[in-house]
Amino acid sequence: MGSIFSTSSTVLFSIETGLNSSWDMDDEYEKFVRRMNPPRVVIDNEACKSATVIRVDSANKHGILLEVVQVLTDLNLIITKAYISSDGGWFMDVFNVTDREGNKLKDECLLEYISKSLGADSSYVPSMRRSVGVEQSTNHTSIELTGTDRPGLLSEVCAVLTCLKCNVVNGEVWTHNTRAAAVMLVTDEETGAAITDPERLSKIKEMLCNVLKGNNKTREAKTVVSLGVTHTERRLHQMMFADRDYERSDSDTLDEKLRPNVTVVNWHDKDYSVVTIRCKDRPKLLFDTVCTLTDMQYVVFHANVDAEGAEAYQEYYIRHIDGSPVNSEAERQRVIQCLEAAIERRVSEGLKLELCTTDRVGLLSDVTRIFRENSLSVTRAEVMTRAGKAINTFYVRDAAGNPVDAKTIDSIREAIGQTILQVRGCFESPKSQAQESPTRFLFGGLFKSRSLYNFGLVRSYS
Repeated sequence: MGSIFSTSSTVLFSIETGLNSSWDMDDEYEKFVRRMNPPRVVIDNEACKSATVIRVDSANKHGILLEVVQVLTDLNLIITKAYISSDGGWFMDVFNVTDREGNKLKDECLLEYISKSLGADSSYVPSMRRSVGVEQSTNHTSIELTGTDRPGLLSEVCAVLTCLKCNVVNGEVWTHNTRAAAVMLVTDEETGAAITDPERLSKIKEMLCNVLKGNNKTREAKTVVSLGVTHTERRLHQMMFADRDYERSDSDTLDEKLRPNVTVVNWHDKDYSVVTIRCKDRPKLLFDTVCTLTDMQYVVFHANVDAEGAEAYQEYYIRHIDGSPVNSEAERQRVIQCLEAAIERRVSEGLKLELCTTDRVGLLSDVTRIFRENSLSVTRAEVMTRAGKAINTFYVRDAAGNPVDAKTIDSIREAIGQTILQVRGCFESPKSQAQESPTRFLFGGLFKSRSLYNFGLVRSYS
């Protein structure tokens, strides 16, 4: 029987135990520069009728724009307008922001937190080393997975973790262009703490590698153990970018009208490349595009962002970190493809379901089993645990990629619990269904995929 597993898979592990090594000389120099030129943050609720205006001035360095945007998006703020200028050794960013309800920011504690996070007392460091707003922790082990999307992949991963007495407490899963990436934070079932035993970690790696590669011997899965912290969404972008999810095959039939409008032209008089993006607006869009430009080693010198209407407009004046603009057609196409992918990764297909209940080991596997028994697949998922409560979000379609009918959802809610599972959004008409996504298979085929027993996966780790 042919393998149903990924031909290209990666497993990364990191035990988040805090950083005990000293910073190198570059870090010390940056700290010195920061002390001599501390950032200045001004928050103004009077300058604009509809938004709070946040202005940040600071010494310039590569990646600082991403760090500022990341602080704001991590607070679930909506950036409606932005102006960026960073020529020379200084930068100035101006953002118009609101809360998720479209209101100005009035909470004094929130305003003070923003000032401290972005100002002279902030502790963020270059984003290529660490991520903004993430604290070191000994409370969980971080598992990163990338590979080819296929039916039942995440379900089998969760089954292995449950078998090894690991509890998934937080995580996020993205799928795009037949690729899948996940960051999962797990704890020991008995102690509720991070898993640090080398033998047990080795067993987890071995078994997850078996799940990812299956019987395919042409490419082995990779495993890495490292110390550090994880910013989930930043890592997902980096993982999928490294996995080249932006490459489209000739068989990709996605309607061109559904793709973001991305153009790249050179402004020869000033030696800039001008990137223009037009697409449907959504939260965290600015973070997604700035994250990709930063990871591709481009510097944003100027930018204008307008997201006050249904369509977002972004204009970036960029150069490569070596000082050159985009200098070939191949490079231009790669920038366009990577930005399209960055925007599309977070687009959620399907009906949104929210689950809130008491957390327990194996909950994720049980819930997705019920989805599969009712012929649903999940296109994206967010898993969160707070104070003993599991707060999970799923975007679902039927097994063929079509909208879900109300009767199916009623059956699922009856099985899980009417008050536990809530429907957010409206049911789609079959006539308005979107193009079938090539990434819809992550949770599909929960039990149609090959049994774990065939690979010797359901056994004690000891």
